[in-house]
Amino acid sequence: MCGIAGAASAEPGVKQDVASIRLMCKAIIHRGPDDEGFYVREGVGLGMRRLSIIDLAGGHQPIHNEDQTIWAVFNGEIYNFPELRRELESRGHLFYTHSDTEVIIHLYEELGSGCVNKLRGMFAIAIWDEQRKSLLLARDRLGKKPLHYAFEKGQLLFGSEIKSLLAVAPELAEVDRQAMLSYFQFGYIPDPLTAFRSIRKLPPGHVLEFQSGEIRVSRYWDLPKYGSFDPGSENECLDELESRLEEAVRIRLISDVPLGALLSGGVDSSIVVALMARASSATVRTFSIGFPNQDFSETEYARAVAERFDTDHTEMIVDPDFGETLDKLTRLLEEPFADSSILPTFHVSRLARQHVTVALSGDGGDELYAGYDRYQINLLRSRFERLPAWMGRAYREHLYPRLPRNLRGRQFAYNISLRTRDRYIDSISYLTPDLRDRFLFSNDFLEFAATCPSPAEQFRAYYDEAPANDALSRMQYLDTKTYLTADVLTKVDRMSMAASLEVRCPLLDQEFVKWSVSLAPRWKLHMGQSKYALKKLAERLGVPARAIHRPKQGFAVPLVHWFRKELKSGIGEILLEPRSLNRGYFNPVGIRALLEEHWKGRRDNSGVLWIMLIFELWHRNYLESFRSADSVRAIDSTSPALVLGESTPSRRSMQTGDGTS
Repeated sequence: MCGIAGAASAEPGVKQDVASIRLMCKAIIHRGPDDEGFYVREGVGLGMRRLSIIDLAGGHQPIHNEDQTIWAVFNGEIYNFPELRRELESRGHLFYTHSDTEVIIHLYEELGSGCVNKLRGMFAIAIWDEQRKSLLLARDRLGKKPLHYAFEKGQLLFGSEIKSLLAVAPELAEVDRQAMLSYFQFGYIPDPLTAFRSIRKLPPGHVLEFQSGEIRVSRYWDLPKYGSFDPGSENECLDELESRLEEAVRIRLISDVPLGALLSGGVDSSIVVALMARASSATVRTFSIGFPNQDFSETEYARAVAERFDTDHTEMIVDPDFGETLDKLTRLLEEPFADSSILPTFHVSRLARQHVTVALSGDGGDELYAGYDRYQINLLRSRFERLPAWMGRAYREHLYPRLPRNLRGRQFAYNISLRTRDRYIDSISYLTPDLRDRFLFSNDFLEFAATCPSPAEQFRAYYDEAPANDALSRMQYLDTKTYLTADVLTKVDRMSMAASLEVRCPLLDQEFVKWSVSLAPRWKLHMGQSKYALKKLAERLGVPARAIHRPKQGFAVPLVHWFRKELKSGIGEILLEPRSLNRGYFNPVGIRALLEEHWKGRRDNSGVLWIMLIFELWHRNYLESFRSADSVRAIDSTSPALVLGESTPSRRSMQTGDGTS
């Protein structure tokens, strides 16, 4: 695992600056503390930071082809690279490393940008073609690895994190208020937007080609047709499910460094641990954390699973200094990001990193197998669609704004007045500057929002264009294109890499995803039971029943209690400070009303309050500190670096490889 960064010029004859590429990499040193390397020459500069996983003595990037006309830096894991290498060697390609990166290089020689279609794994890739004077950027199918870019002053900048771009182009740190609309509504900023107007995320399953100053972004993969396969029996379904998931776990156990698993005690991570224990000759290491408040702790379930599969289990009860932890995390986050499970994810990553360098997780099961309660709730509420559409519209536009905010059922009636698609989007929304939440926003921001397209338009398009015929599959597709990528996987990547830990997700193996998506809906949600097939597989594998059949909890933190007790005064002071209000987004009267509702127990507003708190702390701890910290952008000339370019000899004779960086 590593981080990549670089730049390519639009004009011929422009030589990149080694110091600038090096500075871009220094900004993401936490992603790769073990090694660095650069390729800088006319037209291009490529850089990388490496976290050594395989072939520890070798693995230096950038990697090149036989005649050094194609160079690449790569962040990720290609699990089928041994098979691809054998095929390429049979066709005459010569290798000088044992790395998966070099396989990408030779695939590019044969297929150009189509090389990504052959890759099985997670990746962010940059390939420079010296003869064509072109740069190819590519991101994996589901967005496990991040990749950002911006076109600035005649050159394309790119990096695993926004920090790399801002390190050499601080003027790009101009907040995109339209992206903030998305953040307020969903708690994260979906691709291709970022918090900054001129910086974009390369969407999952897309490539970017840059040549002669022109940028072309195109999609190379999408989820297949939902519900196209219905096994003849439960045994047939479970046999294939077990076989496919077992393979996805097995190919992720390759590592030259200690490897373990993040065990929450839920169905998904428990299945992964069960299959790891079966495939591994050594005892599996597992890691869990919990909170003192048992309502928000899953440690007893994780412990039961660890005992059942005889793992070497480490758990920690986290009672953190909330202010200190949140201060640290909002300095790490490049965008406001309101998933409160960043807190336990950060702590479990740090715990695991004390013992291992790679950990498997159970991420992806909820999106693939309908694990979220909101799916069932939305389907049950479809019965209200028998009411005329005009009646719902009249309620939202005329009656809803006049009803007291604390009237019980007011918000429920708003939700059921909508049709299936919009009802679901409303259920996953927090703050919208329209009829529903106008009271919270300033007049200035409301006027701005009225000039912008609604963030929900992108979500509506995903729902409408989903390759599915039923409402459940459309909701799953929407979540996979948005929430999974921009929330779940972003959280896992940022928090694990902050601890220099690599996380692998077997349930998001592309082959397993394709098969799971094709399953008929009844294998996902059956007679009111979510994750039906996964739970049946867990039973077959021997996962303790109490870990399978329990209310869904998630990786939650006790925000509702914190904001009414320990943090009651703190959150009110921060949100109502002139420093916060002067940003021009919120109405102080609305904020006070929201706080009072929560403190008096009339309504749980913890999710919305958290969004507002993170938004303000991001401004203070990331944006303002970045703008004032000129010294952070100073070049450290004392650190040695491997710089590859015209004067660097070929390393073809060296028996090295980065394996899976």
